[in-house]
Amino acid sequence: MSLTLSLDHLSPFITQKEIDAMAGEALDKVVMVHQKKGPGNDFLGWVDLASSIKSSFLEEVEEAAASLRQQCDAIVVIGIGGSYLGAKAVISALAHNFTQKPAVGVHPEIFFAGNNISEDYIAELMDVLEEKEYGLVVISKSGTTTEPAMAFRILKKHLEEKIGREEAGKRIIAITDAHKGALRTLAGREGYRSFVIPDDIGGRYSVLTPVGLVPIALAGYDIRTLVQGAADMEDLTCPARTFHENPAAQYAAARHLLYKAGKKIEILANYQPKLHFFAEWWKQLFGESEGKDGKGLYPASVDFTTDLHSLGQYIQEGERILFETVLSIEKPERKVIIPEDADDLDKLNYLSGKRYDEVNKMAELGTLLAHVDGGVPNIKITIEKLDEYHLGQMIYFFEKACAISGYLLGVNPFNQPGVEAYKRNMFALLGKPGFEKETEAIRKKIKG
Repeated sequence: MSLTLSLDHLSPFITQKEIDAMAGEALDKVVMVHQKKGPGNDFLGWVDLASSIKSSFLEEVEEAAASLRQQCDAIVVIGIGGSYLGAKAVISALAHNFTQKPAVGVHPEIFFAGNNISEDYIAELMDVLEEKEYGLVVISKSGTTTEPAMAFRILKKHLEEKIGREEAGKRIIAITDAHKGALRTLAGREGYRSFVIPDDIGGRYSVLTPVGLVPIALAGYDIRTLVQGAADMEDLTCPARTFHENPAAQYAAARHLLYKAGKKIEILANYQPKLHFFAEWWKQLFGESEGKDGKGLYPASVDFTTDLHSLGQYIQEGERILFETVLSIEKPERKVIIPEDADDLDKLNYLSGKRYDEVNKMAELGTLLAHVDGGVPNIKITIEKLDEYHLGQMIYFFEKACAISGYLLGVNPFNQPGVEAYKRNMFALLGKPGFEKETEAIRKKIKG
């Protein structure tokens, strides 16, 4: 079953007639994306990636993952932003909620580092790694991005001291530029197994490159089925499809109209805790792609029903500047029945005999209706179940919709110039060579 999109709960905020009126413009942007003629067109390699990935490449990834798994009971994936969020999203969505149970065969624990600069985090990770046979996957185009470079320097030294430099080199995979950069140089010198980050794919669109596929394969999940799901969604959203056949074009058109109608915040809501990090990936995708030139929807996320007991009040009755996009999973993997209780002190016997998921689904529907009544438009995206195929579909769906949305908004959805601002200040404050003027200016500002 393919992903389905419902816009039934957007009326009276925007009408189906208004959405249909956007069809021509939205489909023009689909063509622009596929012809690679719009702003940022040198970063559109992801558009036809899923359908062009060769079986031999997937076999190479699977072989590298199997080899490292045999040596390790833990893997640390080092990267920040798009260099870790896609893999984290997929692995978290597929893993057991409380343990990393084996998928097939040897199945190492997956840890993530290089996505923050918390001293306690890196120290406590090394505490855990002391008791593990571990390997490293370091992901960086340049090899000099501060957060992952610092983490890799520390963890590489820790691993080398633990098992020796030569053995450590056999447990490190580098995913980096094909020809240049500090990490490419190091990988060549030390003989690390390596994979290439394509020049024409930016970090937040890189889940189906080695950036995402290598960690996902290491975790024991089926990358071929993930890629197939994305390839099928690529076909469903291609220029040959009509507007009503293309869910990405419809979603982009609807959210653009809501933005023009004064809705400035989009909340991605889920009712499955395993989707928490999928929402984190989604926030980076849309936040970095659209938030520029003083424009763009602010992407936020909530985990329901948990957050109904905190943010639910604001969503129901706060400022009417937001709308929700709900991710709905039709079939859970497990089955739990609510039992009868003789005393019924909690007054829940009316639920006895029902599945836990039935209550969750009624909470989902009841919340949607309440929020729409409260002035919050709702879009609903449904997949049959949480598996590799449907995650592949959702990844490509949102990537395509994001590109269309950015072009509808009139921005380049593939750059992120604002990300550099904090780095310049941080480098100046740390006294990095070449930032002397900035250091002096900041010191004057602080003394100010």
